[in-house]
Amino acid sequence: MVTGQEQQDTLLELLNTTPVVNGVVQDQLADPEAARSWQQAHGGNGSADEHRHLLQARDALQDVVRGSRPATSLAPLLEDVISRPHLSSAGVSWELDAPTERRMAVEAVLAWSALQETMPDRLRPCANPECRLFLIDRSKPNKARWCSMAVCGNRMKARRHYQRTRDGAAG
Repeated sequence: MVTGQEQQDTLLELLNTTPVVNGVVQDQLADPEAARSWQQAHGGNGSADEHRHLLQARDALQDVVRGSRPATSLAPLLEDVISRPHLSSAGVSWELDAPTERRMAVEAVLAWSALQETMPDRLRPCANPECRLFLIDRSKPNKARWCSMAVCGNRMKARRHYQRTRDGAAG
């Protein structure tokens, strides 16, 4: 059984498949073989149809998290999807009934929704305007701003320090 943490981690990995490398946006799922490998490593079958739907979900979710599209734009990804209750001695679990080629895309949308419900405003884009990565802020104060303190956080703090010293020297 996949845990909520694993679903969150997979969602974050999916959102972060378009990093900026040397100033250029790279799509780590653009190469069919790399995409197939990624899909299979995350429980998919690696088909071209699955890949196409996964990219649609990724791009839509990135836009929703960035605030450039409304959450309702995700609705087409969930068309004809049914969730059925399954009762066992452990309680109620929900079985997803989605076309095979859309299952990964649907699971990504459901992971985003669960994260919004359980940890509102914790999934966000990195505050570095030159970065395209996302983060899930699991800190108690909910103040994380960068995908990586070592990379983006350090760069942004160094820029602010440089700006303050430059402005101080000019004044």
